[in-house]
Amino acid sequence: MEVEAVESNTLPGAADRRTSKRDRRVFLACVFILANNCFQYTAYFAVSTNLVNYLKDRLHVGSKAAANGVTNWLGTSSITPLVAAFLADAFLGRYWTIALFLLISVVAYVVLTVSAAAALESAAFYAGLYLLALGGALQPVLMSFGADQFDEADEAERGRQSSFFNWFYLSINVGSLIGGTVLVSVQSSVSWGLGYGIPALLSVVTVAVFLAGTAAYQRHQPPGGSPLTRVAQVVVAAVRKCSVEAPEDASELHECEADDGMSAIQGSRRLEHTDQFRFLDKAAVETAADKARPSPWRLCTVTQVEELKCVLRLLPVWASGIIFAAAYTQMTTTFILQGDTLDPYVGGFRVPAAVLSVFDTLSVMLWVPLYDRLIVPLARRATGRDRGLSQLARMGVGLVVLTAAMLAAGTLEVERRRVIARRGMYDTNTGADGAYLPMSIFWQVPQYVVVGASEVFTFIGQMEFFYDQAPDAMRSLCSGLSMTSFALGNYVSSALVTVVARATARGGRDGWIPDDINRGHLDNFFWLLAMLCIGNFGVYLLIARWYTYKKTVD
Repeated sequence: MEVEAVESNTLPGAADRRTSKRDRRVFLACVFILANNCFQYTAYFAVSTNLVNYLKDRLHVGSKAAANGVTNWLGTSSITPLVAAFLADAFLGRYWTIALFLLISVVAYVVLTVSAAAALESAAFYAGLYLLALGGALQPVLMSFGADQFDEADEAERGRQSSFFNWFYLSINVGSLIGGTVLVSVQSSVSWGLGYGIPALLSVVTVAVFLAGTAAYQRHQPPGGSPLTRVAQVVVAAVRKCSVEAPEDASELHECEADDGMSAIQGSRRLEHTDQFRFLDKAAVETAADKARPSPWRLCTVTQVEELKCVLRLLPVWASGIIFAAAYTQMTTTFILQGDTLDPYVGGFRVPAAVLSVFDTLSVMLWVPLYDRLIVPLARRATGRDRGLSQLARMGVGLVVLTAAMLAAGTLEVERRRVIARRGMYDTNTGADGAYLPMSIFWQVPQYVVVGASEVFTFIGQMEFFYDQAPDAMRSLCSGLSMTSFALGNYVSSALVTVVARATARGGRDGWIPDDINRGHLDNFFWLLAMLCIGNFGVYLLIARWYTYKKTVD
């Protein structure tokens, strides 16, 4: 990484003053980045949370088409971070990628605001919407840029870097809370134009905040060229040398040596050789033909080979996140179906089932400081690790906690069905005409709170793990990869609901998830999800035992 030069100074206390100055700059850089992230997500959730209603009310789109429109947009939004991440790692660097995509998001919000205020044609609105899907794709790049500001060679800064991921995720949740409640309320009770105008203003603020912190950003990872090209070169070189024997002594493999521990890939530290995926080592075997006619498609460095190995080792961990995401997304589907039948009134106020997700956000906001200030110090004393729990252990805890959330939801469903049986309310259209079950919707709060706790362990652990274990020149891209497991989890959840509903409704039966869930067995679906979570955790333990952590030469 490129860092500011530190001049030699032998005066007493000079090193402490330099350290204090560097710490202040890192702290200031993080403040700018976290504030930027919070403003971004406040604006983003102001649009995404209420998007289906805008499509129905202002563009006069049918319910099914509106739902599909939102799903398609969210799917696109989960892929575009890979585009931003690739550009950051390969060509532009993180700073300029962030600046460019923030400007794109400003244009997107302006188009949405003008479209909403002037009631323009749907084509203009969709243009702004998909520009936002592109411009708002900065989470992996911004997160990596913030983590870059810490010196990984310093144990104290590594600990603070770990805390940064906690607070980064907290800033997302603060933004989602404000955007998904306050600004959505403005859209519903005042006007769509103002409801979209405020996010547009916030998008301008995000640009100003990011640029204002330029002087504080002291560490910049230079772009290392296309990682896809480097990966392809390793595969091609290994295949072309499939008949060549890789030496037992890894020191005989090809590597570009440098006194500072850096590799031939710009801004990337050299990686130590590992014994997994030995076939790929053939790409680093130097033959007589390589000496006569050197080509990157025939001979690669050990670091280049290890880059590919790092990505391959990440994939099983990434896959385990798909089942986690499939269970997690029940918050926006079956939890709401369950809540729609329960009594939503507190005094004279009605609390919609979808609003209860705020307890998930509040849980995250509680658990982040609790984890950072209490659990980590206790775990640090017990394990001797500067980060307390290892990243793999942290993610594993989250998998178990989410299982508990599914069990809590299943237990509540059993009790809900008992109330239905006692009251004979099987054929009552609960939730539609005020005939709610005599059971408070707030019995759902525990399952939302437990889901929030699982996020703090698994989602944040995953963010930190994919950044830390990715090669230096692929950190944005690997961080973006981790986000795709959440998107796939949504698709798996949808497929699971469809398959279960059809499989259990054969022979004229209502099945587990009928249109009237009072006649279904939603509890069985939650037990199924709990079993999938347990099975996923068992596989995850095997993956964690197999996993080899990345090691740099320095």
